[in-house]
Amino acid sequence: MNKTVICMSCVIGLLSTLSISSCSKKSAQVSYDDQFADYPVYEGHDLELTRDSLGTHFTLWSPKATSVRLNIYPDGDSLPVISQHVMEKDTGGVWRFSTKDDLVGKFYTFNVQIDSIELRETPGIWAKAVGTNGRRAAVIDFKATDPDGWSDDKGPAVKSINDAVIYEMHHRDFSIHPESGIAHKGKFLALTENGTTNSNGSATGIDHLRELGVTHVHILPSYDYNSVDESRPGDPQYNWGYDPYNYNAPEGSYSTNPSDPAVRISEMKRMIKSLHDAGIGVIMDVVYNHTADNDLSNFSLTAPGYFYRHRDDGTYSDASGCGNETASEREMMRRYMINSAKYWAEEYHIDGFRFDLMAIHDIETMNQLAAALREVNPDIIIYGEGWTAGDSPLPQERRSLKENVARLDGIAVFSDDIRDAIKGHYSNAEDRGFATGKESNKETVKIGIVGATTHPQVDYSSGNNSKFPYAASPSQVINYVSCHDDLMLTDKLVKSMPEATVEERQRADKLAQTIVFTSQGTPFMFAGEEIFRDKKGVHNSYKSPDSINAIDWALKDANSDIYNYYRELIKLRKAHPAFRMTTADDVAKHLIFDDTESPLLISYSLVDNANGDEWNEIKLVFNGSENEEQIELPSGEWLVVARNGKLVAEGFDTIKGGATIVVAPTSALILARK
Repeated sequence: MNKTVICMSCVIGLLSTLSISSCSKKSAQVSYDDQFADYPVYEGHDLELTRDSLGTHFTLWSPKATSVRLNIYPDGDSLPVISQHVMEKDTGGVWRFSTKDDLVGKFYTFNVQIDSIELRETPGIWAKAVGTNGRRAAVIDFKATDPDGWSDDKGPAVKSINDAVIYEMHHRDFSIHPESGIAHKGKFLALTENGTTNSNGSATGIDHLRELGVTHVHILPSYDYNSVDESRPGDPQYNWGYDPYNYNAPEGSYSTNPSDPAVRISEMKRMIKSLHDAGIGVIMDVVYNHTADNDLSNFSLTAPGYFYRHRDDGTYSDASGCGNETASEREMMRRYMINSAKYWAEEYHIDGFRFDLMAIHDIETMNQLAAALREVNPDIIIYGEGWTAGDSPLPQERRSLKENVARLDGIAVFSDDIRDAIKGHYSNAEDRGFATGKESNKETVKIGIVGATTHPQVDYSSGNNSKFPYAASPSQVINYVSCHDDLMLTDKLVKSMPEATVEERQRADKLAQTIVFTSQGTPFMFAGEEIFRDKKGVHNSYKSPDSINAIDWALKDANSDIYNYYRELIKLRKAHPAFRMTTADDVAKHLIFDDTESPLLISYSLVDNANGDEWNEIKLVFNGSENEEQIELPSGEWLVVARNGKLVAEGFDTIKGGATIVVAPTSALILARK
């Protein structure tokens, strides 16, 4: 067993040399990544561990291995190996070992050897249960992790993604603050606690979500990630989790016992069921575009080089900005992504997926993945970032870019158009947007209002970010002004409006979110915005302490006016299908802009009972100016839904048309008539 263990770059270099030398005279024309073209594709569905009446069976895909050793351990962390087994090579690039023993309760790793080089131990890429810090995979009884009623559990039905109201949250942010009133702070179980309140008696936790009215929570990465040491659960550690280690097992730091593989699985399922019981779906943030490590990732320790793209000199390509990027166009990586997402949807009843830096993935893979997920759940929600963090060898026309979203089937992208136009560009903290008085963003806001679809009254040539209608339907666009990345809305308002009062910033906040929630597409908000929380001006808080990231639930009472406005805004959207049209033709037909000269005044109507709405016409006017503006209101009696910073979904007043109406500074006016 005295093998040489060396760095992965040496192994990849060895494989590259062997492969390219075999190309003889053509070697000069062969790219580094071409060496993986002849890797066999495994068609089976038994990677990496299966159990049945005949025993326990291990299957590892490692085509270039010359031998593979299986190591069995009594625990997931420190105790020494209890047995080792040489695996047998089979067809399709796989290695196998079976034992008649049921190994439930044991842990395992693999050692791949390539010629004289033995790689470090790995739990493999398909580990579904892991011990502390995910270094060893576990053999468990998955049925025993199911909570009561799990077989009947399912999330809310959604006719279209446009019907969703998405709330992005991080487990620790949501529950860690003393004012949360939650016992299991920072854990999956935080969202299983009913009846929690802050010190003033206002609802927190899952009751708050139910009260607010959101339909889905988007949870930041919950798979097993690399940056938090699970062996020190009492220490204050924080990370967003965009550093994947084991893609198919839950993160241990969110469980009450990271050393027990079944606990993290059971508690995550209990969280999901609790949310489902409250009528709330669960969207999981997935990061298949890169791994935490390069040479020492589980991908590299299983099939060196194969799962990544490289530059011509053999170094890792880095469109993720994190040191590497995966190669979704390679068949086994494609199958890995598809089967992994399906696994989460089937085993954990996940209702949707948000793909980090989705443009790193090729269009064909994303379309196959979406089709496979819809077979599991026809109501599945799929969206992602339609951009990369750097250049990639994958040609632009093959990337799942925002500009290519019309070629994606049932997949949406974030609208950076509406985000930057409303509040100011994300890269410049001082830059203002339409809602804070910048005059050059009007047409780009209109692009967001129509869901980036073709509309005869929108001039895309004047758009700040996009110059053409990239969405085939409004169902392909996620509208937002704030998320975990960059300055959240509250902090952006402080930076861009340094002389403004709190009241003035709150007026801008209401206006910004009113535009988002009444636009065509799907609204998305960041946790805590509804109570006007901030992150003390930190724009990249991925590892900032709780003092920066935690939601102070006392703000719910201090900013009750903001909270009630958000709550009514969500209620308004959910009650009126006119805000949720699903085709570009309907948007072009039923959404009519008024001519307004002011660069800070947008006025439009949703007409003719749009999308079957009970209201024949809904008039929306957005004033981004610090001064009053005026519009001519057609005759008739109008129900006042929003005016001068007040919003009530059912309406709170009536006014007569046929006259000039004043629109208050930095506010939305919403009127309706049957």
